[in-house]
This record gives sequence, structure tokens and C-alpha cells, in this order.
Amino acid sequence: MNLMELASKKCIPCSTDATPMAREEAEKLVRALNGWSPAEFNGILKLQKDFIFKNFKEAIAFTNKVADIAEAEGHHPNIRIHKWNHVEIENFTHKINGLSENDFILAAKIDSITRSESTNTSE
Repeated sequence: MNLMELASKKCIPCSTDATPMAREEAEKLVRALNGWSPAEFNGILKLQKDFIFKNFKEAIAFTNKVADIAEAEGHHPNIRIHKWNHVEIENFTHKINGLSENDFILAAKIDSITRSESTNTSE
């Protein structure tokens, strides 16, 4: 699956008895994304990416756009603003304490913001 295919999908709520995605599957799917990496925190596999902007105002504007996408998809990431111009996004499916396809769909949609506006992302 490529980035555009992921971005065109819609997040679908999962049940609490769903199985989190295996690390091997996550590592294959993450190749379709730009700069996201799977990382384990407290035993939970998550997707993480740090976005860097020219200034604080751009970082906040981006955060608000991510919030709009998350609301539309019904799938909400953890968002942290740090160093005044960095926005860290952490995706995982809270209901199953791990990754699902929804996390990759949301990541692809977030990447579409940066592509359409030429936002500076790195790290």
C-alpha cells in the first residue's frame, strides 16, 4: 500500500477485542509514510514523527489542522509542542493499546497537510 492509498482511506472504529498490529507488519506499512517510525513506549507500539516549523505560529496552525483531521476521522493522536517550533505526533489506537491500520491512515492524512503546504518537516 502506498501513501496515496492510505490517505484516501477512512478510519474505521475497531473493537476492544481487536488484535494490535505486529511489529513486522507495522515496519512494512511504515515504508509508505514519510519520516514516521514505529517506536515502543511502555510496551505499546506507536507511530511517531517530529515536525519542525519556521516559527511557533506555524507549529500551532499545523497542530490545529491535525486536530481537524483527527476529529473528521474519529481517531486522535497524542500531540506535543516542544522547543517552540517542533510538533511531535504520536499515533496509536488507544482502545487496543497498539497500532491498527487507522494509525497509518491518520499519519498519511497528516503528511498530506505538509505536502500541500510545503511545510518544513524533518528528523
